Amino acid sequence: MGRFLKLLLTITILVSLLLVSQQVFAQQWRPVRGGILFGISGMAMIQQQKNSLDLLIVHDNKEKDQGRLAIVTIKGKNQPQYLPLQWPNNTDLPRDLEGITSVPGSYNPFFMALSSSGKIYHIKLDNSQKNISVLKIFNLPNIPDRSNFEGFALQEIDAKLLAVWAHRGESEEAAIIYWGILNPATYQITKTGSVNLKVPWPTSNVRHISDLKIDGAGILFITSATDPGNDGPFESAVYVAGAFEVSGNAIGFRQNPELVPLYRYDYHKIEAIELVPGAGGGVIVGTDDENMGSSLYIGGSG
Repeated sequence: MGRFLKLLLTITILVSLLLVSQQVFAQQWRPVRGGILFGISGMAMIQQQKNSLDLLIVHDNKEKDQGRLAIVTIKGKNQPQYLPLQWPNNTDLPRDLEGITSVPGSYNPFFMALSSSGKIYHIKLDNSQKNISVLKIFNLPNIPDRSNFEGFALQEIDAKLLAVWAHRGESEEAAIIYWGILNPATYQITKTGSVNLKVPWPTSNVRHISDLKIDGAGILFITSATDPGNDGPFESAVYVAGAFEVSGNAIGFRQNPELVPLYRYDYHKIEAIELVPGAGGGVIVGTDDENMGSSLYIGGSG
């Protein structure tokens, strides 16, 4: 019951943010880069300081000489700074990166990025030198045929490393949320459950899950988006999909039976979400607006 009350409290707080005027919403969109090669398909926080925030973002590019990773820095009310990162020459280029998560409990900045085919890249970032190294490449467990993954998240709950990932679904086909326990020493994910999910909005050309993140209480946030083509028009929403609870080796998931759009966005295709704690944080979303490039929005900021 405690987890369920936390879920209800979180929903109540976030729904209150919908009272922010549309004028303020429009002021908060911050362009990152223009053009189809710079869409943000996933992001994870590197570090948060008093007046700045560094994010590691992934691009879903597929060809050689197209970017895969970049650091985006937000300082105060300024426009984001974009710094591309080179993929290591000793590792094959990933194809279609669709999600990234920080690795909880790491002193150094470690991340895991997921491709749409289910391949995971364990990455170490040297933030001072602005370069990365790939420590390990491994796969999601028991990948069903025709899977198209968007979203991968890790969260430490009750001393267990919970892993959650999703097949995006499309229109009448439901998304599928999967979860399990990751053993970081062996890179083995033991899948323990899955559920189907359809969102009520957007309603056409919808990808029911375009990204996801888990907070420290086990609450699962998802984004959904339309994809009518490279020129839009796009629509997106943010939802609380439910909450996880870990007990021993068992993981329970209480799915939200009535999905409420916490945020609704016209004209943007959101494919990335990150949860930033503290007074200067919020729910941050990033877009892959195809020919129109990418933008960031910090929910709740003035």
